[in-house]
Amino acid sequence: MDLKRTRAPWPYDFLPPVGAFTVTSADVRDGEMLAEEFAFGEGCGNRSPQLSWKGFPKETKGFAVTCFDPDAPTGSGWWHWVLLGIPADVTSLPRGAGSEGGELPSGAYHVRSDYGSDEYGGAAPPAGDHPHRYLFAVHALDTDDLGLADGDYPPAVAGFNLTAHTIARAVITPVYQR
Repeated sequence: MDLKRTRAPWPYDFLPPVGAFTVTSADVRDGEMLAEEFAFGEGCGNRSPQLSWKGFPKETKGFAVTCFDPDAPTGSGWWHWVLLGIPADVTSLPRGAGSEGGELPSGAYHVRSDYGSDEYGGAAPPAGDHPHRYLFAVHALDTDDLGLADGDYPPAVAGFNLTAHTIARAVITPVYQR
């Protein structure tokens, strides 16, 4: 039997369709290579990129920001960033906001990433592996909070709750390879 490694599907392909809006960044672009500043490991910055969004539904009550690598060799991808509780009047995050020592909007909080920490964890595909996609998603929510601030929740729990409350989503997908 010839087993060929294939890229995992985009995680949002299996979810019910939702509306769309626009996310942009001064730091990352669709299909372009991430700078070392946004990667994890020796000599890397491990900083979250700047993100701005617009055109979301008027009924939006809050936002969440996630970064997911569907190409990680885990069978289930890798959650690099899960930021919840972003107020509806916030439409951007500065570079480094999700990183250690970064300033989050009032009320916003992290849920544990697959690194096991409550902050952004940069791109870190295995050396020599194919380019990995990093889905930076802004989720417009029908609630101002998912109620996960008071616990040590894994990203899958946040993803479950995001699926139930996302009314629109904007995604920007840079790539990274070592």
